[in-house]
Parts: sequence; structure tokens; C-alpha cells
Amino acid sequence: MKTPFRVELLGAAQKDLKRLWKIREEVVAALLNLEKTPDKGHDLAQDLQGILALEFPIKGSGQFRAAYLMVEEDETCTVIAIGPHENFYDLVRTRLKLVKSLLEKVRAARQKKSEPKKKAPAKPTGKA
Repeated sequence: MKTPFRVELLGAAQKDLKRLWKIREEVVAALLNLEKTPDKGHDLAQDLQGILALEFPIKGSGQFRAAYLMVEEDETCTVIAIGPHENFYDLVRTRLKLVKSLLEKVRAARQKKSEPKKKAPAKPTGKA
């Protein structure tokens, strides 16, 4: 069985969770799903490239999101922000500076992973 990823929350994300005290258990349950399926979120684009967004419904409260960075090398998911869908991506943008170095690490790893592998030189067939 594969080792589960570790889910970590930035200080700002911990504050987000604190503000969601009424639905805290449901939010934590959604975040803990990342231990087994860290790539569950969808990739964000443009200036948020490299960040994943996990979507999850909270009964009676609507749609919520958690933005996180998946660092495969360290087997960690670092949660940047948690909140309702409304204005969520603006919130994530305000936190980019908090994760700049980690985001650069994730982007570099993804770029390296997507580079085509070099083919070995063809062996001579002996035919002339």
C-alpha cells in the first residue's frame, strides 16, 4: 500500500478553518481525503498555475474550495486557503506570496515531469 500524503495547513488556512467552526468537521473530512488521493483537485490556470483546487459540498452551506500545493517529492499537500466558492480565487491570489518558494518548487517539478524523455540512439543494423 502506498504511503499516505501528509496534509498541512498554512497559518492563514488554519485561520480559515477556525472561521468555519460550524462546519469544521465536514471541512476536515474533505481535506483528509487528500491523504489517499492527493491529486483529487483540479489544476488552476494562469497566475495560479501549480495550485490545485479541491471542490466539496457542505450540506446546508453550499460549495466550498480548498486550494493546495501537492509536493510529490515530500508527499505533502499544503493547504493555502479554505472557503466558500464566492471570491475564493481572489483569496488564493492574496496568499501567493506566502507560498512563493514552494510554488516555484512545484512548478519546476511539473515541468521536469512533462519534458519528453530522450530516446536512446538507434543501434546499427549492420546493413549497408
